[in-house]
Amino acid sequence: MNKGKYYITTAIAYTSGKPHIGNTYEAILADSIARFKRKDGYDVFFQTGTDEHGQKIELKAQEAGITPKEYVDKVSASIQKIWDLMGTSYDKFIRTTDDYHEKQVQKIFRKLYDQGDIYKSAYEGMYCTPCESFWTESQLVDGKCPDCGREVKPAKEEAYFFKMSKYADRLIEHINAHPEFIQPVSRKNEMMNNFLLPGLQDLCVSRTSFKWGIPVDFDDKHVVYVWLDALTNYITGIGYECDGEDAEQYHQYWPADLHLIGKDIIRFHTIYWPIFLMALGEPLPKQIFGHPWLLQGDGKMSKSKGNVIYADDLVDFFGVDAVRYFVLHEMPFDNDGVITWELMVERMNSDLANTLGNLVNRTISMSNKYFGGVVCNKNVAEPVDEELKAVAVQTYDKVCKKMDELRVADAISEIFALFKRCNKYIDETEPWVLGKDEEKKDRLATVLYNLVESISVGASLLEPYMPETAKKIAAQLNTKLPSFEETKQFGLYPSGNRVTEKPEILFARLDVKEVTEKAEAMFAARRAEEEGKDNLGDMGTEKVEEVIDIEKKPEITYDDFAKLQFQVGEIIACEEVKKSKKLLCSKVRVGSEIKQIVSGIKQHYSAEEMVGKKVMVLVNLKPATLAGVVSEGMLLCAEDAEGNLALMTPEKEMPAGAEIC
Repeated sequence: MNKGKYYITTAIAYTSGKPHIGNTYEAILADSIARFKRKDGYDVFFQTGTDEHGQKIELKAQEAGITPKEYVDKVSASIQKIWDLMGTSYDKFIRTTDDYHEKQVQKIFRKLYDQGDIYKSAYEGMYCTPCESFWTESQLVDGKCPDCGREVKPAKEEAYFFKMSKYADRLIEHINAHPEFIQPVSRKNEMMNNFLLPGLQDLCVSRTSFKWGIPVDFDDKHVVYVWLDALTNYITGIGYECDGEDAEQYHQYWPADLHLIGKDIIRFHTIYWPIFLMALGEPLPKQIFGHPWLLQGDGKMSKSKGNVIYADDLVDFFGVDAVRYFVLHEMPFDNDGVITWELMVERMNSDLANTLGNLVNRTISMSNKYFGGVVCNKNVAEPVDEELKAVAVQTYDKVCKKMDELRVADAISEIFALFKRCNKYIDETEPWVLGKDEEKKDRLATVLYNLVESISVGASLLEPYMPETAKKIAAQLNTKLPSFEETKQFGLYPSGNRVTEKPEILFARLDVKEVTEKAEAMFAARRAEEEGKDNLGDMGTEKVEEVIDIEKKPEITYDDFAKLQFQVGEIIACEEVKKSKKLLCSKVRVGSEIKQIVSGIKQHYSAEEMVGKKVMVLVNLKPATLAGVVSEGMLLCAEDAEGNLALMTPEKEMPAGAEIC
């Protein structure tokens, strides 16, 4: 049954380095949706890929001593390798360095310029060099940069701009008329209240400060800025032709049914991208879902600390399907999820090894023990059977409803509710007792048939999320898994079929201590490797510490100093401030109190890096509002002559709230 087309995309991964498990989550999430829709009768096209232009790439390539193209070739290949490792069933892997994409971006830029949506102008105002940002006089705070507080100077830079305001009212109308367009609703409210309703500024769509980008073909000093380049992959990848000769595939699949993206880039996808499409005269995507983040619960992921968790790390410890299960099941719909080694082991042991693995193993083992592996429905029914059957045949509808709402974790929970009901059914029917009574042999056969049928239904529904596990269960039951439509009927498993003689252990129980020790050994090896890189070339030379002198401030008394309260704080959450290019908003635990602190350090630390860090905090600073966000303190940093920042952290482990004196 063909239910129509379904075009799903991920955000294309930026080729600045190997993606960690939080980045990989998005590809797994998209894959589970694509697989579900395929099995549910849709003509699915699933596109993912890599975003390969920009100043950051240019600089990284220079550091590596290779060309930018050589650099992105290597990184893109590693990203695709990880996507493949995790079983992502994409139909298209696009790269923004693909010739056809670059040609279309140039045509799109020219078309928008020719029709008056793009114009040439210049940034002009007060310029903050460390932040690379222009500000108007009214935006300055005490005459200084509102992001970092440094001095600003008058400056001017040529650029092309897109007239965002021209389409803003039309986009607001569309969002109001299509409440499903931006999900979750909290993301929609954020975009409307913080960006659209206050009024859009025109968007810079070209750069002259670097060369690694798609050239503007009629003005070679400029390259197309990343968002106009990257966002258009969703249409160029399926055959959009700016000159009007679109490929048949484009007409077949556009508009996209779902853009699946991280919440940090929701503004670009729900404001800039729809407006670009409006300007091109193309339909808007049906839905944009900004998923939350998967955070490491035992401290920030940092290459210098050697504790970044990658997907292939987790696969080595737990296997592909266990990792897929974890990241899909542990991610809430609208809040950030947390990953720890301890939680992974807990889920492995309780959900996978016990609830699912043990269920399959003992059902097959009992079938072999009592009936030589032959599963027959003798139709010796008792009232307890009806509840199990009802749960089995109703699970598809429950799962489908959750998937329609993109509540993937809840959908998986519905499937595991069936497996848990099977385990309860075993306790209720006590097959080991029935097996002792020859007169109850047909009843025992019926019980085992009901279990095998219910497991078959559950495995079929589990397939989009854990495809290899579903295949293994089907092989052990010696059957083809039912279609989704067939799971709504009970009794399709062929009576008289024979299960495998030797059931395979699907998931082995793990010892949490052994896993955490193994993980720490892995991280220690990485730290040693990083230290080796840092020390390379230092042998036999005397290291001279760099020093800088700064302008001295007026002398103070001890009483002046005593008014300042400094304490150790622990950052428990952090996110970017949407109205600012350089601000991060941190939730900082200081003793039993949680403070919200805004800092102009985004160019030095990512929000993800900040979580778990112990920092020095000025806690009795009068609250101030920065970019519309209240800040209740100050994080202490050191700054070198080039404007590089480093957060001040305790030399030894100290509890959050410890006084700094």
